[in-house]
Amino acid sequence: MDSLNPDHPPFTEMPAPPRVWNFWGTALWGLFVFVAMFVGQVGAILVLIAMRGVPLDMGSIQSVGREPQALALSVIMGLPATLAAVWLAIHIKKASFVEYLALHWPTWRQLLLGAAGLIVVVMAWEVASRSLGREATPGFMTDLLKSGRDKGAALLLLFAFSVAAPMSEEVLARGFLFRGWSASFLRVPGAIILSSLVWTAVHLQYDFYFLAEVFSIGLWFGYMRHRANSLWLTIVLHALNNMTAVVLTMWLGE
Repeated sequence: MDSLNPDHPPFTEMPAPPRVWNFWGTALWGLFVFVAMFVGQVGAILVLIAMRGVPLDMGSIQSVGREPQALALSVIMGLPATLAAVWLAIHIKKASFVEYLALHWPTWRQLLLGAAGLIVVVMAWEVASRSLGREATPGFMTDLLKSGRDKGAALLLLFAFSVAAPMSEEVLARGFLFRGWSASFLRVPGAIILSSLVWTAVHLQYDFYFLAEVFSIGLWFGYMRHRANSLWLTIVLHALNNMTAVVLTMWLGE
């Protein structure tokens, strides 16, 4: 038989190349996704400036970008840009978009566990804020949301911060970055930490105290993303967290 003939060794099928980007590939593509998100957000501001016929300069960009409606549209337009960039990265690897990002619906038990843990983390920071005499919400966000409410942009801001922002940020952090880094030398614990750091860096408009809170929430999201193997779970948790903050600040906050 050929299998016993040294002149005709048995055919050995070569293993298929991995369909996951390695550590550096994930990092570089993650940077590309972040740039795409930024371009989508700035592009919305530029379109508004062009529609108004005002001069295109840094002053106009800053002025328009501070308006509640414009900021909401900017956040919303970052979502399709993010999804397109992530799709391209995954398509090049010829992998399944759904499987790569773990777009599986969680069980009710996983959802309840995730929500319970999130409440514990948020309440712990709430108690710490009160004991330190700090605001539970950054002042500039409070001003923005209340201004948006008074100017008729409440629902647009609610959609931007409760739907578009959570989806964009989770697809990048707990979706694409976690998937690649967890398969690298970092393994799951390292991927949870590093993706949480990247997610925290997206919120550099906050001070160190609020960045620490964001990082701790990111660790919980990363753990639940791994435990449930579901990105939809962290998207829902992120949306619930943001929606609660927006609603409380706009309509119930003093």
